Amino acid sequence: MREISYAYGKNHYREDPELRASLAAFWREAGEAEEELTDWGDFMGREVYAAAYHIDRDAGPVLVMHDLDGNRVDRVRLSPAQEAILKKLRPIVRPPYEGGRWQHHFALGYLLADPGLYCILTITHQVAYPIHKYAPELGSWKQEVLYGEAYGATWMTEIQGGSDLGANRTVARREGEVWRLSGGDKYFASGAGLADVAIVTARPIGAPAGPKGLALFLVPRRDRGGKLNYRVRRLKEKSGTRAVPTGEVELEDSEAYLIGEARHGIYYTLETLTVSRLANAVAAMGIAAKAVLEARERVRRRRAFGRPLLDLPLVRRDLLELTLRQAGGLALAFAAVKAFDEAWQQTPPYGQEYHYARFLSHLAKNRTADHAAEITRLAMELFGGLGFLEEYAVARWHREALITPIWEGPSNVQALDMLEAMHKKRAHEPFIALLEERLASRDEPAAALALQTARETLALLAESDPETAAFVAKDALTRLADALTVALLLGMETAGGPRYRRIAELYAIRFLAGQPYPGWALNDGELLHPETVRP
Repeated sequence: MREISYAYGKNHYREDPELRASLAAFWREAGEAEEELTDWGDFMGREVYAAAYHIDRDAGPVLVMHDLDGNRVDRVRLSPAQEAILKKLRPIVRPPYEGGRWQHHFALGYLLADPGLYCILTITHQVAYPIHKYAPELGSWKQEVLYGEAYGATWMTEIQGGSDLGANRTVARREGEVWRLSGGDKYFASGAGLADVAIVTARPIGAPAGPKGLALFLVPRRDRGGKLNYRVRRLKEKSGTRAVPTGEVELEDSEAYLIGEARHGIYYTLETLTVSRLANAVAAMGIAAKAVLEARERVRRRRAFGRPLLDLPLVRRDLLELTLRQAGGLALAFAAVKAFDEAWQQTPPYGQEYHYARFLSHLAKNRTADHAAEITRLAMELFGGLGFLEEYAVARWHREALITPIWEGPSNVQALDMLEAMHKKRAHEPFIALLEERLASRDEPAAALALQTARETLALLAESDPETAAFVAKDALTRLADALTVALLLGMETAGGPRYRRIAELYAIRFLAGQPYPGWALNDGELLHPETVRP
């Protein structure tokens, strides 16, 4: 691996000052986990990094449809390397309600970052989450996915609806102690053929149309009689996330168990989506961090035009871009995680804290995906032609980053969900109150610009008719995320030093004002990663 990757062999926790600063700012007990995170950082930078590259390039999952006797089994075969590494990664599945905090849970996911492997662990945990909160009678499955060897999955998307869950066709009928699901065509089913149990959306017969008629069900791979309970039509060939098998699942008379109350199914579904959107946000920035490690070492080693790349003004400008996006995106992600950590135990109809946390999840999920796509693209560019070659590690991170704007709802969906949270739940009110509290008394230009941007953006959304509000919502989503990011970075001076005040100022200039970087930033080496500017 050393021949094809600069990031291999490094401790991915020690090499990440932005992660350490974000954890210090948004997780009170972060210092207690320092030794564990350091150990995980070493593990992720060596064994996991090498295994993930191998799985992506040479040893992806394979669907086995029949056994030797001709029976339909629809089971995925993993390479021994993937089986071994997933067993070692299983502690990431174990969530805060088994001890700890969501910040801890997502910090481990960030260090892993590989979206295929992390997806498997995330969807496995998401089976346990609604069982824990809403279906304790199904607790044996919770134990299996958290502490046993079972894998889980979340199957909502259908071919005719995509992100429009209200268009789902799967129907559910009661049959004694169980339900039967039919007519389902779960078209993007991650974990297909691997999952031992899945949570699935379906509409009970007689329930109203649209998303509010959906209930949430637990569907085991095999029914009580031991028969295959659903079929996997095929696995899909993807440009990234190759470690997770994604396929098409057919539900026909599939045995299922209702989770909680049928009338609350859409709320349970959206709640689990909030968890996965936070995972998406930290994974996006974790992917970006791998590319940043590669790029920073590259510019230290490479020379051009008689000088080290690190000394060239435009290269330093690009490194600054990587720093701002990485520091800002990571702060935004863990601020959203902290808000969720403080509200996740609420249940429908939820309180203001939960609606605020959900509001932040939309901002974080969308903006971190933007940052990850651009960071990984720019990292490839800093490598030059080598960056486009699949044999070297940096090219893969850009492929992987491109799923993060799509998974768990693309930017259009995040923007519309943000509008819904504003108009129906007033979720923006604690948001603007937080910015007022943090920024109104500060005299920095960055603080004033961030507060002005947030006020004007919210006013535009409030004063527009519904069609116009929807038309501008995606841009508003980005503007609000960037305003919050500036506020968060200004507040991180205690955790990360005065460097974060300068990062906040430059972030405001670059992303709120849309102005070129000022000349003073050229020689401010402290802005860049200390590993980059060392002699």
